[in-house]
Parts: sequence; structure tokens; C-alpha cells
Amino acid sequence: MSRPFPRCSGPLSRRSFLTAGSLGLGGLGLADLLRLRAEAAARQPAGKDDDTAIIFVWLPGGPPHMEMYDMKPDAPAEYRGPFRPIATNVAGIDVCELMPRHAQIADKYNIIRSVAHEFSDHGGGHKRFLTGRDPLEPTGFVNDFPMAGSVVAKVRANRRTGVPNYICGSSRNNANVDAFSFGAAYLGSAYTPYTFTGDPSDAKFKVQDLAMEESVALRLEDRAQLLSSLDRMRRQVDNTGALDAMDKYSAEAIDLLLSPQMRNAFDLSQESDELKDRYGRHAWGFRALLARRLVEAGSSFVTVVMENAHVSPIRYPKDGVFNWDSHAVNGHIFNDALVRLPIYDQAITALVEDLYNRGLDKRVLLVVTGEFGRTPRISYGVGSRSGVMQPGRDHWPQAMSMLVAGGGMRTGQVIGSTNAKGEHPQDRPLTPNDLWATVYRHLGIDYTQSFPNMAGRPMPILPYGEPISELL
Repeated sequence: MSRPFPRCSGPLSRRSFLTAGSLGLGGLGLADLLRLRAEAAARQPAGKDDDTAIIFVWLPGGPPHMEMYDMKPDAPAEYRGPFRPIATNVAGIDVCELMPRHAQIADKYNIIRSVAHEFSDHGGGHKRFLTGRDPLEPTGFVNDFPMAGSVVAKVRANRRTGVPNYICGSSRNNANVDAFSFGAAYLGSAYTPYTFTGDPSDAKFKVQDLAMEESVALRLEDRAQLLSSLDRMRRQVDNTGALDAMDKYSAEAIDLLLSPQMRNAFDLSQESDELKDRYGRHAWGFRALLARRLVEAGSSFVTVVMENAHVSPIRYPKDGVFNWDSHAVNGHIFNDALVRLPIYDQAITALVEDLYNRGLDKRVLLVVTGEFGRTPRISYGVGSRSGVMQPGRDHWPQAMSMLVAGGGMRTGQVIGSTNAKGEHPQDRPLTPNDLWATVYRHLGIDYTQSFPNMAGRPMPILPYGEPISELL
């Protein structure tokens, strides 16, 4: 399995559904997934079934808060870096000069600057942030507790919209649910995401499960007709009902693969060239655009992984960083930012504006974050690719920044602050749990409800945390 952080040197450490293709769900076919979810749904009360949704943009590796949303222009030179803050259309809010589009729409989002936790390893940081719990093992990426998206899929297991409730867009290298700690843990494999991979801006991009040859699609339709025609014979022959159940979920899987909602959601040809240009004709921009289309089609939780910026037409600089893990050994943090942040700026602001323009800003909540921030003090080392001394920043869970938008909340705010050197929260200290409590509140999910773990012990969705009042 490809690891997302192969060179990290921090100091602290759908193959085949029948003959057509399946969902990349850790070896589960779509029919298996539907069966498992139906079995689980029968054993639990239904959650609030409305059309609220989350778009969760994941920035693996840890984005540098002091180069993005929490700049410290008056800090000593060894802290502040070369970039300057610029004013936005909201008095008192500034962002990095490399993100001018952010400056134009600050009234449509909030910046949170005071979230912190204690896990500085990527694995531990992923698990701590994404699950709302201290991981049992502070390293490694296999969850001890379920990722928030899996919780949403569990609670909304009975929801049917023609598209999966929980979807993830990622690179082909890191499509496994454990690559970023997206696993469902004790909730079970039925609640891992439907994952589409690759670069949606590539002319050759295809969603594997939907990219069927016409002859294969016809065979699927023939199979669905065959299942129907054999219904009477099956009931007569199979007194146990096992075959009936098996074909029921196979037929549902066929229906989902062939559903117009599913195909339409992934059909970017329906979008104008102007909007595609606004998002940016690169992997990040088109993944963000697909996320909007997927929640609009009815998905409850869509994760967009923005990892490697140097794809599509963007050349990989010799001193660039693969993900957001900007140790000096991995790349030159500031040269990388010159390429990465304008791409990020374009994709994220296009998504925010699109949600507003399409009237989705009340029902869809957007969260953009990584697992932690970066060290306020700049470090130096010889780059493994460049071979020269260059600047970087290391892991820093003691302070991080994130963007939230939509969800019907108040916007144009900065929530919390860090001290003069960006080292730790100065006021309004928050944890990842407070963010997830806000997310669950938006979705109408009671985060005090419990699900049994492997030992049968009831585990509340969140052990603690309160919705962030400024966002309500």
C-alpha cells in the first residue's frame, strides 16, 4: 500500500462487480456493501433524514498555518517567513498574499485559528483529528475509532438518494481507506466511503464503476431482467430465502451503478467552461467541483483529498513537496507555496462561491483542514530531491488553522487566535471535537448517542466537545 508520507522526517515522530466493476471498498463488492448496510440499519434507529451535507476537504501532511490563515508579520524573521498578509473584504481579516481570491470573499467563510491537540505523528494526528478520540496507538493509520464520515454513513444508513451517502475523491496512490485514517473501525466495512480516484481534469479520467463498455452495461441490464424473470422459480426452489436475499442486493447494486443520479453527478460535461476555468483545470479544482455535484445529487458526506498539487498541467518543481508535509528534507516550503497556494486559493474559493451561487450555502457545510499545523520556527535541512540546504517547517499540533463555510452559519469571522509567534492558542482554545460537534449538529446527528465497539461496550460518537457557538 502506498503511504502518504514516505519521506517524512519530523522530529516527532473497483476491480469487478459482476463483470462491470465494483466499489473500491477494501475488497467488498457493492452488493456486499448494500447487504451489510441493510443488516446494520435494521439494528439501529434511523437518524435525522434531511438533505444537509458536508464537504470535507482534507489537506494531508499538515498545512502551514503561518503561511496561510495565521500570518505573523511582526514576529522575528526565523518565524514569520517571506510572505506578507493582505487585507480582505472584511475588516480585521487578513490572509496570505498568495491567496488573493480568499481576500475577495472573506465575508463568505470563517477562519478558525485556535484548534489544537497533542498528536504530532501523522498517523496519530490523522486518527486524533478525524475520530474525535485519542488513538490507542499514536502511530500508524488504521483507525481505532470510526472516522466522522463513517459515523454519518452509519446514522444515515437508511437514506436513499441514488448516490452513496459517503464518498471520497483521492489520488490513485492513496485510495485505500487506511492511507489517511478514513476507516470505520468497529462500525464495520459497510461504512467506509465509495472512493473515486485519479485526476478528474484529465480527458481520460473515468470513474471505474461507471466507465462500462456498452456491451457490459447491456449485460448488467440483462442480468437485472433475468433476476426479475427468475423470481417465481427462485421462490419455489429456495425455501430458505438465501438466494432471494443475495439477488436482492445484487439487483440494488446494479440499480445504483446504472442510476441516473449517479451518472449525472459524475458527468462534468454538464458544467460550463467558465465554471471549470473558475475552479481550475487541475485535479484539485475538478475534485472540488465534483464534490459540489455529489452533495447536490444527495450524498451526505463527501471528502476531497487535496494532496499533491503538482499534477495535471502543473510541473513538479525540483524542490516541491508532495503533500503538505513541508519538512526541509521534503522540499522548500516557500518555493512550494508559490505553486501550491495559488492552486489551493483558486479551488477553495470557487467551491465557496459555487455553494452560494447555487443556493447550497445553508444545507452544505464546508470544512477545509489538515491534521495539524507546522512549527512556527523555520528549520533548515538538505532536501532529498534538491540536494541543497532549504527551509521547512515540522509537525505542530499545538496550533492549526482551518476554513469553514456554508452550513447556514454566520460568516466573515476569525475565531480564536494564537500568540505572537503562532505557537499555541491565546484565546478561544478549541479541539477537533468542537469542530465535529458543530458538523454533527448541522447534520442533525445526536453526537452523544453510542454504538457498540468490538467488545460490545457502548461508545458515544464524541466523548466530549461542544458546537462552536460563533458558527451557530
